[in-house]
Amino acid sequence: MKYRISLFFILVFTCLISLGQSSMRVDANLHPENRTIEISQEITYKNTSKQILQEIYLTDWANSFRDKQTPLAKRFEEEFQRNFHYAKGDDRGNTQVFSISNQNQVLNWSRPEQHPDIVKIDLTQPLFPDEEVRIKLQYRIKVPKDKFTRYGHGRNGFKLRYWLMLPSVFQDGEWQFYSNKDLNDLFVLPYDIDLNLKVPKEYSVISDFTKVEENITGNTKEFRFSEKNQVDTKLHIINFSNFKTIETDKLNIITNIEDGGLRPEIKALIVDRITHYLDFRLGEFPHDNLMISEEDYLSNPVYGLNQLPSFIRPFPDGFQYDIKLLKTITRSYLENTLMLNPRNESWLTEGIITYFLMDYVEKFYKNTKLLGSFSEIVGIRWFHAADLKFNDRYPLLYLNMARVNLDQALDEENDKLIKFNKNIANPYKAGVGLNFLKDYLQDDEVINKSIKEFYTQNRLKPTTTDSFKEIISKNTNKDTDWFFEEYVGNNINIDFKITKVKKKGDSLRVTIKNKTGKNIPISLYGIKDKDIVTKIWVDHFVEEKTVSISAKNVERLALNYEAVIPEFNQRDNYKKVTTWLDKPIQLRLLLDIEDPYYQQIFVIPEFDYNLYDGFTLGPKLYNKTILARNFNYKIAPKYGFKSGALLGSASVSYSQPYQNQELYGVRFGLSGTRFSYAKDLYYHKVSPYLIIGFRDKDLRSNEKQSISIRSINVFRDRDVLNTVDEPDYSVLNARYNFSDRNFADYFTGTFDYQVAKKFSKVSVTSKWRKLFLNNRQIELRFFAGAFLFNDAKDSDYFSFALDRPTDYLFDYNYYGRSEDQGLFSQQYIEAEGGFKSQLQPAFANQWLTSLNGSFTLWNWIHAYGDVGLVKNTGSKAQFLYDTGVRVSLVQDYFELFFPVYSNLGWEVAQPDYDQKIRFIVSLDFGTLIKLFKRRWY
Repeated sequence: MKYRISLFFILVFTCLISLGQSSMRVDANLHPENRTIEISQEITYKNTSKQILQEIYLTDWANSFRDKQTPLAKRFEEEFQRNFHYAKGDDRGNTQVFSISNQNQVLNWSRPEQHPDIVKIDLTQPLFPDEEVRIKLQYRIKVPKDKFTRYGHGRNGFKLRYWLMLPSVFQDGEWQFYSNKDLNDLFVLPYDIDLNLKVPKEYSVISDFTKVEENITGNTKEFRFSEKNQVDTKLHIINFSNFKTIETDKLNIITNIEDGGLRPEIKALIVDRITHYLDFRLGEFPHDNLMISEEDYLSNPVYGLNQLPSFIRPFPDGFQYDIKLLKTITRSYLENTLMLNPRNESWLTEGIITYFLMDYVEKFYKNTKLLGSFSEIVGIRWFHAADLKFNDRYPLLYLNMARVNLDQALDEENDKLIKFNKNIANPYKAGVGLNFLKDYLQDDEVINKSIKEFYTQNRLKPTTTDSFKEIISKNTNKDTDWFFEEYVGNNINIDFKITKVKKKGDSLRVTIKNKTGKNIPISLYGIKDKDIVTKIWVDHFVEEKTVSISAKNVERLALNYEAVIPEFNQRDNYKKVTTWLDKPIQLRLLLDIEDPYYQQIFVIPEFDYNLYDGFTLGPKLYNKTILARNFNYKIAPKYGFKSGALLGSASVSYSQPYQNQELYGVRFGLSGTRFSYAKDLYYHKVSPYLIIGFRDKDLRSNEKQSISIRSINVFRDRDVLNTVDEPDYSVLNARYNFSDRNFADYFTGTFDYQVAKKFSKVSVTSKWRKLFLNNRQIELRFFAGAFLFNDAKDSDYFSFALDRPTDYLFDYNYYGRSEDQGLFSQQYIEAEGGFKSQLQPAFANQWLTSLNGSFTLWNWIHAYGDVGLVKNTGSKAQFLYDTGVRVSLVQDYFELFFPVYSNLGWEVAQPDYDQKIRFIVSLDFGTLIKLFKRRWY
């Protein structure tokens, strides 16, 4: 009897909860042979707002894969993800809607402009507050291949996410809908679902829904699932199941995330510890099951760990598996319960995840190093990176973006963040910020208590970050407005320095300068032999503030000594008290992470190659670390093993970034080089320069501009047997560059002006490239250059070149710059005339104009053609042309050009054809790294 009464109240309570939300019944039939799912769906939508609704919006993210022009496709293009654009049409997915009705009455529906994955349904009658409407849908989805987002159809079956039509959220008087951009940020409110699913009998269905029934009829397997308060609709319909259910007394984890080096009982203990940790830190999870898959983890991995091969295990047993599961489980835990708008307010969810990762490691793996056991290897342990703890990775990776002036505010909308910020920097900055706030409040439990209170109060209910702010303010007497307004609300860098120290009695009067005016607090330390003697917090101020701190046993003063605050520059945070120097000097080998406690100098071996010097090797003395810095110097003497000469380069530069402005930065400096330009002949180049850079305030835009002014001073050796036309010269060069390099639309333009003692010239270069929807590409490049005056007509050294510039400014990376025959003479540099065939006249001492073009024949094989006019003094302008085949293996980095026909006739039939083939091969690491950076930055 007691059992029946208890069951009755549970059922009543469950029904009452369900009254305030949507519910749906779904009948789905999978047809794997054509990757389609036939869906009959009934949605009961309740108007929980106080407004009358005339329409309802549904998310239909399955349709975001339909073609190359959806917001999802454009997002792939922005991040240079080629596979979606070049995929076969059948590999993509779509939604085909057959009917939408209400009580057998057909409803009008449409897709909002620029939102092909949203469905707008016009209601026949107004929907008043607390009223319900029942909508029936008949549609078919085609499941895309999983190579685009990891979800979809793969070798083992179907991994489904965002496959059902779901009601959008009506909040703050408007519908909160947006398109899929592969950000895994669908915003829906909890709903109750009954799902009847038919699949071929050879398939298994894995889900965190509660399975009510399973039957086999002929060749079909039928499942019935039911779940209350559901948010996600992830399903794995697979031929072979590698999922395992790990039961704990908190909830059951269904996962296929593996670690082959761990025994099952160890994995179970790890999962049990994670679920107890989250229950303690957050509160009870409202479902019995939680499914996390390898796809969930790979969509948001623990960066650094995910790059390690499986056989490399530098961390304690179980650590990698533990951290992978912790991050993935925590994300699913929060995404299924906290109803924050993930497109607009994801920073808090991401911050809690990172904060828990840091707290968990501090609690269970306190002494784990950033490099794991590698930190103990002789050679590696000499690096400062070997001293860092695992949790030091979070501020380090955030500061990487701040140092290159690509930081974005935490409350910036998700789809406006560049990829590195969205995936790494902003989540880490948010977690570090919560840790910073905890340290400032000097009470470890305020943040922990506030997070748990926020979770329990808002679980399965729509909420905002303002609620979290109110809870923190309630739980402390300290002012925390600065955190939300300054730390979260803008991206201005945090930077302080000590400007003055004066001893007064047994105290030190310390003047601190706020270098960026960000109104936040800063910690001040007294240290001795790297040990903390005393610590105080200085409340937030804008310009300068003088405070007192005890002088007892203090050798140095330091700001932010424990690096709790992700400060832009910690190198000027130290001031001497009883020592000779503010910071000790330290010499380090190779590239390292900067240690702000020391004045560091780095030494690294550096090698290079050219035809005349052969391999060159020598030490590079410099101050640059893994994180970018404003002031840089480099001294790099080298020995040429072929030339037997002392060679090398030296440079010094200073960069001044400007945040949130079109004026992106100013850099000026001085550089000098000495290398061979021919056998036993050397050049010396000294060049002061100034570069002013501009960038669109929208950092996702690739539009950039720059103005540069430089003086190139070249001194070259003379030789009787190998005379030089122009041994010594100086050129003043002013240049304007515009670029907008995108996957499908590419444009660059340059205006160049040069003046020297013997000549003055101007030139314009522009390049346009367009990738069409049919995968055909066309590229056009235009060049026009003319001398304003030219008193060096007896030599072509300063002339415009048709196919191979002389490079008198030494800007291009020629492997054999003086070669006129052999393999190195065939290196192609796209500059000036841009011809591939070697025609006559090869130079123009008056003016030259050319047009270079190419278009796709098939895949990476293109046809190219060049036309141009070459004008020399005393002769008529000559028309030149060439055509051929371009093999573009990696565009602009690794290409081959095969001439076919030109002014010389059929070149393929002429002798020594192999010597006519031109190539582009980029061996410069800095150039190659751009292939990676363009997807993340």
